[in-house]
Amino acid sequence: MAIKKFNPITPGLRQKVSVDFSDLTESKPLKSLTSGKHKSGGRNHVGKMTMRQIGGGHKRRYRVIDFKRDKEGIPGKIASIEYDPNRSAFIALVVYADGDKRYIIAPDKIKVGDNVMSGATATPDNGNALYFSAIPLGADVHAIEMSPGRGAALARSAGTYATMMGREGKYAIIKLPSGEVRRVLLTCKAVMGRASNPDHGLEVLGKAGKTRWLGKRSRVRGVAMNPVDHPMGGGEGRASGGHPRSRTGIMAKGQKTRSVKKASSKLIISKRK
Repeated sequence: MAIKKFNPITPGLRQKVSVDFSDLTESKPLKSLTSGKHKSGGRNHVGKMTMRQIGGGHKRRYRVIDFKRDKEGIPGKIASIEYDPNRSAFIALVVYADGDKRYIIAPDKIKVGDNVMSGATATPDNGNALYFSAIPLGADVHAIEMSPGRGAALARSAGTYATMMGREGKYAIIKLPSGEVRRVLLTCKAVMGRASNPDHGLEVLGKAGKTRWLGKRSRVRGVAMNPVDHPMGGGEGRASGGHPRSRTGIMAKGQKTRSVKKASSKLIISKRK
């Protein structure tokens, strides 16, 4: 998947860099695998704004993704590769031998007509979902489960992958995209290969209007506010604002936010860089 630049026939196109969607094969999703999606606008159940910088945006339909890959031992064929507005990676429609159809996170370099399978009988090929007990050492995996049968939780966004480092008792040792090295049960599943759309990080929106299409509103910097509105506000002229922190006073740099009592801390071998 390549990136695409545009002729500057408008100011918005001058800086714009987009992903070339030539690998996508279908423009509309399968209706039976979609559902309505509600926008909150950052408001809670009584209409009070509890989250700022949210609102507007293009209307979307949610694509139901099979994160569990629990259709074991039944071969499936990739019928289409599609765009999903709800995530950065592309999705692929899998048609199984028994006629069932499901969406999965599309692995990188997968093509229409390729076969995928899940379970203990699957081979370690691109797009197949295997248990960590069967994944080769040094392999790249994505869509990783943290609890057996609960569904993929890690390395799901565009171009991300984790590396299988080794095995230790009932655990597999993996290195995550953040740099964290941790243990995951061997009975958890992961999908071979990397997630699709690795060039997503090279995109440049080109104009403020496109961020509004994505449902994001403009953000006012803390240093531009008054002291009553933000801990970094106020001062004569353009003051630096002091220590970087959130509007509620939580330190933005250096302060540890992870709970020391968290049960999964014992599974982390080395923390993210």
